Amino acid sequence: MKSLDVTVRLPPAMRLPIPKGSDVDDAVEREEMVAWHARSDGAVSFLSVVTGDLGVVRETVEAIDPVRSVEYAAIDDDTFYVYAELEATPADVALWETFEDRHVVVVPPVVYLDAGTVRLTVLGDPADLRAVVADFPDDVGVEIRRLSEHRHLAGSLAGRLTRRQLEAVRVAREVGYYEVPREGSLTEVAETLDCSESAASTLLRKGQRALVDAAFGR
Repeated sequence: MKSLDVTVRLPPAMRLPIPKGSDVDDAVEREEMVAWHARSDGAVSFLSVVTGDLGVVRETVEAIDPVRSVEYAAIDDDTFYVYAELEATPADVALWETFEDRHVVVVPPVVYLDAGTVRLTVLGDPADLRAVVADFPDDVGVEIRRLSEHRHLAGSLAGRLTRRQLEAVRVAREVGYYEVPREGSLTEVAETLDCSESAASTLLRKGQRALVDAAFGR
């Protein structure tokens, strides 16, 4: 049994029709779908953990036509659950059929990097994993990131880090703070975050601690 990590890039037809002018991409730091279910009435139910601005997300989701219903539950100031029911489209069905009748399972969480880019792990028989990759719809981009023995998953990160901690770790990575040798400084991180070096250091240490705990399943 193997574990396949892939990044999937969805064409416009398979993306939610986000209203023009929405700044939801800037308002969401991370989204992880942790559970989902396709129903016989053509609806799809899913539960996501989101780190971001609840007000912007709520306003955007309410303007999306395929959404039948949605509920929110706060975890902390920056993180919340989204439980939604959507009307399935033919494009959605075509994507799901890739996984049907095969000895594979999609392992949560499914991470949305943006509205059209999804990162997921599929566990199963090596031959079936190859078939899944080969049978994705032609207009879906697929990048294989890793094929290996199944590894322990770190679990949800959005529910472990505050939005500010996640932003700090992301900025540090972008400026080269984690490179060896180090290419970016704490000063650069603080300037980008518009805070003091002491505050930036605290955000990074707390965020890193949460990531280490997640890596060891704590």
